Amino acid sequence: MKIDLNQLDDSHFGTSTPDPLRYAFVKKHSAHAGGMSMPVSQQDKESIFQSITSVNEQRTKSRCLYIHIPFCRVRCTFCNFFQNAASRQLVDDYFQALLTEIKQKASLPWTQAGRFNAVYIGGGTPTDLSPVQIEQLGKAIRENFPLTTDCEMTLEGRTNRFSDEMFERALEGGFNRFSFGVQSFDTKVRRSAKRLDDREVVLERVAALSARDEAPIVIDLLYGLPYQTLDVFEQDLIDFLDTGAHGVDLYQLVIGGDAPMLNMVEKGRIPSPASTVDKASMYELGSAFMAKHHIKQLSVNHWARSNRERSQYNSLAKTYAEVLPIGCGAGGNIGGYGVMHHRSLDTYMSAMQKGESTIAMMMKQGPLQEIESAIKAGFDSGIIRRSQLPQFQGHDTFDLLKPVFEVWQRNQLVEVQEDYLVLTLAGSFWAVTLAQAAIQAMNTLVKSTANNKSMGHHRLAG
Repeated sequence: MKIDLNQLDDSHFGTSTPDPLRYAFVKKHSAHAGGMSMPVSQQDKESIFQSITSVNEQRTKSRCLYIHIPFCRVRCTFCNFFQNAASRQLVDDYFQALLTEIKQKASLPWTQAGRFNAVYIGGGTPTDLSPVQIEQLGKAIRENFPLTTDCEMTLEGRTNRFSDEMFERALEGGFNRFSFGVQSFDTKVRRSAKRLDDREVVLERVAALSARDEAPIVIDLLYGLPYQTLDVFEQDLIDFLDTGAHGVDLYQLVIGGDAPMLNMVEKGRIPSPASTVDKASMYELGSAFMAKHHIKQLSVNHWARSNRERSQYNSLAKTYAEVLPIGCGAGGNIGGYGVMHHRSLDTYMSAMQKGESTIAMMMKQGPLQEIESAIKAGFDSGIIRRSQLPQFQGHDTFDLLKPVFEVWQRNQLVEVQEDYLVLTLAGSFWAVTLAQAAIQAMNTLVKSTANNKSMGHHRLAG
């Protein structure tokens, strides 16, 4: 059994170039790699969900809890996920429904059959909840869900209006990690992206929270935004260092759909975002900056200044961990099925009021689900380990992929070692593209096996 390289092309291999960091591929198409899955019919999704969550054997897989807060005060120009403008009444009504769903999901036999390693409150903007609600939310999670003793509980949000009272209430509720979407400290860049505060305000708030040293403070920085030159991005990195924040994510700007930035660029209101070549230069600058200051790299886009910052949810959710989703617009996966809740707030609230299912869509994950998870986890970490790749039909997956690895090595994207594949700087920049290519390469074997079985049935029938 081997992968037929003729079924793949330059979109999988990259091109041979003296500068693979900038030119191996044309551009990054997605923020995440994906695999094969099949939609479940509307009439079957609830019975399947009840079946997989009624199992109460002790679970050995890592598990995470994801809770979605679908509100924002303003819509960032690069955002394609905006759902609802925050208002006090909408938020209060939603919060009561959320507490009800938390109790419902916590009572499932599946939920109580194992402990949760990480909890993530995402959005939207979770810090649009009131300080009291944030404390109540944390306590509701801790009271209802079985958590590991070192469970990472992350609250995501903005520094804008994140008061000392909100921080203290969150800590009282049990949150022990805070992630803030700074995106850029530069005031001109922030205004073009519709961020709410100027540079000095954000710098001061992140520094004050970090100085308290009561929980890891992590920030997200985007690179490639309009007005964000290499010099501006370098200052963003210096500002991160100056704040004392415990960790940072460097995310490449990928926009699409109906993100307002596209329309603003088209109308000439702001300059175009950076090209792929320029974003590659920014990633190179960011990686060199972290190395210069001896900041530990946890993944291809995440760095930590101390061992307190572990980024557990981000790493677990990309591996074998099952993720229980709660709330409007939340997504997760349980028992081999992907689950997505209603994105419409009205539809979600109506379902909760009527005691109906909040599931909008369910997907049956394909036969390569565990291999795909291991591939995505490996590329995200920057190292693919032979020992971490499940076998494919009795064959060593690392060996099956080796012909693809060797092409990547010739294209200076990876270094192939006996039991490891190590990404170069260029490979790290293109990690999602490579992960997607590896998954598609493995899928050629699935199709080939299926075709061979079909031909065998035809011969038997003949």
